[in-house]
Amino acid sequence: MPTNKQRRQAAQRRLQRQLERRAELNRRRRRNVLTVVTAVAVLLVLGAVWLVTQGGDDDPTAAADPSAAPSSSAAATTNADGTVTCSYTPDPSGNPNLVDAGTPPSPEATPTEGTVSLLMSTSQGDVPLTLDRATAPCAAASFTYLAQQAFFDGSPCHRMVNGDAFGVLQCGDPSGTGQGGPTYKFAEEVTPETTYPRGAIAMANSGSPGSTGSQFFLVFTDSQLSPDYTVVGTVDEAGLAVLDQIAAAGNDGSFEPSPGGGAPNTPVTIESMTVVS
Repeated sequence: MPTNKQRRQAAQRRLQRQLERRAELNRRRRRNVLTVVTAVAVLLVLGAVWLVTQGGDDDPTAAADPSAAPSSSAAATTNADGTVTCSYTPDPSGNPNLVDAGTPPSPEATPTEGTVSLLMSTSQGDVPLTLDRATAPCAAASFTYLAQQAFFDGSPCHRMVNGDAFGVLQCGDPSGTGQGGPTYKFAEEVTPETTYPRGAIAMANSGSPGSTGSQFFLVFTDSQLSPDYTVVGTVDEAGLAVLDQIAAAGNDGSFEPSPGGGAPNTPVTIESMTVVS
């Protein structure tokens, strides 16, 4: 029959084994939690990378081929005379929807003063546009040049978004696919303070730096967007009245869920884009 001492020793051994088992279970739980946290972190990183690399497909103002390589376009540099040097870089993607219209002349001396007035005549009415060289000299020069080349003539406005905090009509793609533009790209001209109020004209891009081309969007509802899209000018009140009529008919939702919106239910074609002054 075991003595009291032997019983105490056996109880101590059982307690020690229980403590060891509990410690091992705690170690396993910590390892499992760490594994789960690591897996979630990896998925979040991969998701962020996917959103960045697929920005052209998911961005609300997506314009270009999402498979295109990011452009190496450099930001404009300021010259001693106040002009800027713009960089219009060939698009290397091989996107079949791109149209070769050459490049804007004299990019090394792009003006930064004054405005350019354009008349965008559409199948739904005239939309006067004013480009601001001071705010976006490279985008204004490119927009003006493409208009002079009749680049926009006959092209549809392929996408519209009708939201309470995001209302735009997107145009500028001769192919009408949302993937087209010229065979060059250039850098965005933005600041952290860039906003998109009603009446703004902004340049679409694929979500990659230096991917601005010809596509633009006309803002008819104050829009909450990150400051990633060059604001090149404004639409006047007469033009906004035309946009409001188009917006009232809504869109067909063909771009849902990503990047959003769809073709306007009232088809809009740019019949001509004319430089007025």
